[in-house]
Amino acid sequence: MNYIFYSMLALTAIISILFWYATYSTKSGFAIDQNNNQIPDKWEKIKIIFKLKSFIYLILGFLLGYLFHYFQF
Repeated sequence: MNYIFYSMLALTAIISILFWYATYSTKSGFAIDQNNNQIPDKWEKIKIIFKLKSFIYLILGFLLGYLFHYFQF
């Protein structure tokens, strides 16, 4: 049953790396960002994920907190 907690932890890490890489690649000049919104122009089609960034982190935090409490590590 611990695999649920670890999979949520891995999902949170992957999403955090995605958000970090988007910002890093635009600030370093690796990716083109003509409208300066910290989202590479190639990723503009999934812009909704970046608009809901705070909500995604909030939900993942609640889920990780609940699972951490439920499994009593």
